[in-house]
Amino acid sequence: MLSDARTILAGSTDSPRLDAELLLAHCLKKNRTTLFTWPDASVADDIAENFLALIAERKKEVPIAYLTGSKEFWSLDFHVTKDTLIPRPDTELLVQLAVDALTDTPGPVLDLGTGSGAIAICIAKEHPSIRVDAVDNSAKALSVASHNAKKHGEQVNFLVSDWYQNVSASDYQIIVSNPPYIDAEDDHLQRGGLQHEPIAALRAAKNGMAAIKHIIEHASAHCRHDGQVMIEHGNDQGETTRRLMHKQGFTNVHTHQDIEDRDRVTIGKVSQLFRQCKSPESQKIC
Repeated sequence: MLSDARTILAGSTDSPRLDAELLLAHCLKKNRTTLFTWPDASVADDIAENFLALIAERKKEVPIAYLTGSKEFWSLDFHVTKDTLIPRPDTELLVQLAVDALTDTPGPVLDLGTGSGAIAICIAKEHPSIRVDAVDNSAKALSVASHNAKKHGEQVNFLVSDWYQNVSASDYQIIVSNPPYIDAEDDHLQRGGLQHEPIAALRAAKNGMAAIKHIIEHASAHCRHDGQVMIEHGNDQGETTRRLMHKQGFTNVHTHQDIEDRDRVTIGKVSQLFRQCKSPESQKIC
């Protein structure tokens, strides 16, 4: 079965053997070790049929995570559906930076565009005494996120909101986000499995910068005076993101690189003076 599946997947994926093993183990409700420990085991007809159906979907570049309904992130297993993005290893950098910052300066966290809830839940796991709020404009995505929070026993407050629209709190120590940042005209959206992920969570106007710009421009109304904004972005968007933060009066602006030394997360601290100047009563003075 594995041999036939590898042949079917050849040319459709960079890892036909691994993909076949993961999908068969999933159908058997076993781990991959079972496949090697019992290589001559027979497979029931209904399981074989389900396996071949998944192989056919994988040949269409449907991501493994959608076929199995799960993805590991931060050493935790997250449920994912086609209503949520699949958590990527690069995003663990965003979580690590937030966790480290909260160790030094604890305070409430807001996760914008939470999707599966992976970022918010991992932060809550590492800092269980800190309030973590998470928003998304998709009720279906929040249903998945809520399921994941319950699964891992973490308390996260989920809210349907288009970015800050329904967010009333103004005391966040950290605002964190992995927003859509791919240019709407980028042809990568049509291949490599991305065509099966929710397009609204991937694509942004203005060369992929629209969501990032919105998050930065409105952050000061929701942050503490020493609050930080942490945004994941494309590897060619670090400079533009820094420029947007500087324009909004952010200080200590800097970009962190991922494991492949590519710009990935930009951080800035909300300026107290700029925050005061945003209030109507201070406009004339500022």
